[in-house]
Amino acid sequence: MENKYRNVYCGEVTSDYVGKEVRIAGWVNSIRNLGAIAFLTIRDEKGIVQVVTDDENKIKDLVRESTVTITGKVRKREGDTNPNMKTGEVEILLDTIEVLGKCKSVLPFEISRNREASEETRLKYRYLDLRNEKSHNNILLRSKVIDYIREIMKGMDFTEISTPIISTSSPEGARDFVIPSRNYKGKFYALPQAPQIYKQLLMVSGFNRYFQIAPCFRDEDCRADRTLEFYQLDLEMSFVTEEDVFEVGQKVFHDVFTKFSDKKVTSIPFPRITWKEAMEKYGSDKPDLRNPLIIEDITDIFKNTEFGGFKDKTVKAIKVNVCDESNSWFKKCEEFAREKGAGGLAYIKVTNEGLKSTILKFLNEKEIKDITERFNLTEGNVLFIVAGDKINKIMGHLRNYLGRELKLINDDEFAFCIVKDFPMYEYNEEEKRWDFEHNPFNMPKGGLDAFNTDDYSEIVANQYDFVCNGNEMASGAVRNHDVEIMKKAFEIAGYDEKVIENKFRSLYNAFQYGAPPHAGMAPGIDRIIMLLTGEENLREVQVFPPNVSGQDLLMGGPNELDEKQLRELHIKIRD
Repeated sequence: MENKYRNVYCGEVTSDYVGKEVRIAGWVNSIRNLGAIAFLTIRDEKGIVQVVTDDENKIKDLVRESTVTITGKVRKREGDTNPNMKTGEVEILLDTIEVLGKCKSVLPFEISRNREASEETRLKYRYLDLRNEKSHNNILLRSKVIDYIREIMKGMDFTEISTPIISTSSPEGARDFVIPSRNYKGKFYALPQAPQIYKQLLMVSGFNRYFQIAPCFRDEDCRADRTLEFYQLDLEMSFVTEEDVFEVGQKVFHDVFTKFSDKKVTSIPFPRITWKEAMEKYGSDKPDLRNPLIIEDITDIFKNTEFGGFKDKTVKAIKVNVCDESNSWFKKCEEFAREKGAGGLAYIKVTNEGLKSTILKFLNEKEIKDITERFNLTEGNVLFIVAGDKINKIMGHLRNYLGRELKLINDDEFAFCIVKDFPMYEYNEEEKRWDFEHNPFNMPKGGLDAFNTDDYSEIVANQYDFVCNGNEMASGAVRNHDVEIMKKAFEIAGYDEKVIENKFRSLYNAFQYGAPPHAGMAPGIDRIIMLLTGEENLREVQVFPPNVSGQDLLMGGPNELDEKQLRELHIKIRD
């Protein structure tokens, strides 16, 4: 006998089905029992539909969030249509209901108000948390974005290749997750911090353009924009320059953000900013270009000053327009600057009576004149000034703070830029040695000749970051593919050739068999989704994340091993 019921998703029961018998399945979203009549709403991934019955026995003992299958006839609602629902013009007159999976009568939190619960509770019951429409849609969007990225990459002739998850430990800047070997006593595998070495080996293997949506693992403290496990669009290209990589990166970011957001997106080509310029003008290597404020170096104005606060110090300033801010507001600005490490914050106001500031009495006429002319100060302007050593980052924090406080940042915009030419090394004051500033596999600009200097801070790496709204979205570089350059680069950082040969054996050997010049980058998938959804925490766009302490509250990790497992792995737990 032919089944008279049509299987329909809850969210697709529209007026087209009026008069038809349907079968739906989903979760009981709400129950409103008025005695003579009862209303249910049933929810699935496609939406919600209302069900009505005048038989109270049919829904006796029914509990919200239970899973059910329901049959009935679709009819027009009588005078209580809901324009906010796709199914708001219709309802299903209940015929039969079957409970498929009963839910406890008390939920850990209300699904519709999941953000009111603590993160710990939400992550412990993540399967409930993900029933919330916004949380659920974050994951659906993630899937759509990844599908679209794959489409873009394959359209640009990239080949998708999966690299190993079980790898070896290497000094790449972060702490590895290690895996003890059962068969090789005292030796360990490691989870990859990124497929860095593998993708370079793929270039040596003759693959022209590689990509994958790659999982990366770093045993670091979690925070809002960093978790133990994350995903990136890993890509590498052979026989290319940084401009070729920029072209690919711009297309990926521009197309993805244009397709999945209504906000304004920076047009191609994205602005190019050197690392030095970014630090000088914005106080950050990931500047938020939505903020129009610029940091100015005014040290030259005070090179001969007698004012102790500025004497023999780097002096920088930010000019803003302030409308009638209170003294308490300026006090808050001072407190913020001090919290970020400033010795103090001076400011000069321009009122209808002229310049006003507590520091004016310490400055000479020429200094005041030079400041006024340099910034073209007019009524309503305020000049914030900080003096000290290494104050770029302090000024960057102050710039961001003022941009937010004065509501200068346009939240309806994705402002992209490319920051390039990073320093290759930084000096470690504690250990009195040079460290790699970022990725140790970058090619220095100038090749081997770049090392002909007494000041290694001058060596510029052929490295670049894609930045959006103050967030690092991708990092990449033209890679070092020359063994001699590789040896010299690591030698400066304190690694001799034997260490390179042992720690980076594959690259060390492969580069001696005809390695092509190659370059690549790695946009962060989680961070892309975070910006598109407007979330402020990566955990909101990952399906089963650990908490901020790195614990997996859902699965109970990390957990203990029994003595037999420990013996097999040759591990003894120390007190």
